[in-house]
Amino acid sequence: MQQLPLFHSNCLTVTEINRLARMTLDNDPLLQDVWIGGEVSGMSHPSSGHLYFTLKDAAAAIRCVMWRDAASRVKIPREGEAVEAHGRISLYEAGGQYQLYADYLQPAGQGEVYAEFLRLKAKLEAEGLFDPARRREIPRWPRRIAVVTSPIGAAWQDVQTVLARRFPIVEVLLAPTTVQGEDAPKRICAALQKADRAKADVVLLVRGGGSMEDLWAFNDELVVRTVAAMQTPVISGVGHESDFTLVDFAADLRAPTPSAAAELASPDRSDLAQQIYLHRRRLELGILSVLRENRDQLRSMTIRLQAVSPLHRLQNIRQQVDDCSRRAEASIRSRLSLQRSHLEGLARVLSSMGPTRVLDRGYALIWTQADDRLVRSVRQGPAGAMLRVQVADGTLTARSEGAENTAAP
Repeated sequence: MQQLPLFHSNCLTVTEINRLARMTLDNDPLLQDVWIGGEVSGMSHPSSGHLYFTLKDAAAAIRCVMWRDAASRVKIPREGEAVEAHGRISLYEAGGQYQLYADYLQPAGQGEVYAEFLRLKAKLEAEGLFDPARRREIPRWPRRIAVVTSPIGAAWQDVQTVLARRFPIVEVLLAPTTVQGEDAPKRICAALQKADRAKADVVLLVRGGGSMEDLWAFNDELVVRTVAAMQTPVISGVGHESDFTLVDFAADLRAPTPSAAAELASPDRSDLAQQIYLHRRRLELGILSVLRENRDQLRSMTIRLQAVSPLHRLQNIRQQVDDCSRRAEASIRSRLSLQRSHLEGLARVLSSMGPTRVLDRGYALIWTQADDRLVRSVRQGPAGAMLRVQVADGTLTARSEGAENTAAP
């Protein structure tokens, strides 16, 4: 019997051998892109979101793990369900566990369908139909929403319920179509084009969940191209959260469910009420500001208008007339006073030269009694003529004795 050495210089640690095995598996191209079919057993779905399960057939089994990101995109299979899993073979070094790291799961028999899905996705993506730069912003306050779906499906009822709760004032139009079956792609395209002509603010393309075959109409190339060519922004809400179709990549926004599509297309009315309040408040403040500004302008214009108005000029003229009248009266009073003084002076002069003043100095006035004429010449008083002599303090009666000889002047 051969005796083994107690120590060998090339002995590997467990860690080293596991790492070597993992590297060997990772470097095999065939094992890095593999499909494995089998029945699901021991499915575990912890709170981390990862999936742990076993695929088995009649003779063997293999451990499988699917990380959360990949698990969120697939429909979780039931215990005992036959599936096809895609992924890579590697080794979990810490436990020495050989396992499949799955990135996709589908019911058994769908391998060709999924391959067609990937082929068409790559083709349309290369043409730029899925370019994020093409996506348009969804209107925040839509007035009209068009819904492309089956009128008898739960998706239509879910959309109506959400919109009635969140944004009841929006107008909702239904573009009815079948969403499953051989003629579904043609009917969906016609309904999309009808919705596009309806001048809606946004279009919802929705249907409930189902298998890949049930949802295949939404992977149809013509449907995807119609979605990409829409003038109206499109929100896709096809299937459940884990379902992905090609229209999701061509749409302007992808929603995980029909109800979520309605949520994304509509504002909450409480938000609308808040917006209305803020707009009303800004409007009130704006109106008050305009009123104050206009009031100040009106006051300024009124003052300027009053300064040039006919009434203001008339008032100035009235005041000027009053001033002129006062000056005229003053002038007249002054001139009358001067004239009165002048007249009084003349009166005094006249009075001093009047007959009475002359009489006071010893002179007398003589009138003929016969014809009451002032005697100015001796010829008017011949001898024997009766005369009336006026002196300062009265009148005397006299008889003329004739003229005396007087020298010639």
